[in-house]
Amino acid sequence: MSFDVQKLVEEKGYNPKNFDLKPPRARFFVIKSYTEEDVHKSLKYEIWASTDLGNKRLDRAFKESNANGPIYLFFSVNGSGHFCGIAQMLTEVDYHTSSTVWAQDKWKGVFKVKWLFVKDVPLSALRHIKLENTAEKKAVTSSRDTQEVLYDAGLEVLRIIATYHSNTSLVQDYGPSLPTSPISF
Repeated sequence: MSFDVQKLVEEKGYNPKNFDLKPPRARFFVIKSYTEEDVHKSLKYEIWASTDLGNKRLDRAFKESNANGPIYLFFSVNGSGHFCGIAQMLTEVDYHTSSTVWAQDKWKGVFKVKWLFVKDVPLSALRHIKLENTAEKKAVTSSRDTQEVLYDAGLEVLRIIATYHSNTSLVQDYGPSLPTSPISF
């Protein structure tokens, strides 16, 4: 079955041309997924779940900051060599709900996300951005799951991903199975 990638991207509102690249009081976190399939499920169902520690870290950040500014999640699949997009965290973690869509049945809790950018951005485009909030001042590309990226570095990651011209994305791999309207869980 063939489909129009650009049409789907436009219908879903991915990769907007006009986007605030300096959102006041935004917070940023790196999400490291074990599988591309789980990121695809996040695109499809507009949800995410992390480890228990990761959920607690993200939930705390959401409760502390969401009223003041957005929480942006920079997604990368372990071993992929690239970041694959940015989503905004929309709700706190619901610890009483779990989803059965994930590749492994070990993720407890779930929260809603809105995908903003869906494109492959090679790690080489971001490797120069250092995490000043780590003892080693490691590159953002070497982050662990739910590692917070401080504001200035987060703005730089946001700018690079938003403006990077990419010819590949998860939409190409999974586009036909993505719904054109949100699915509730």
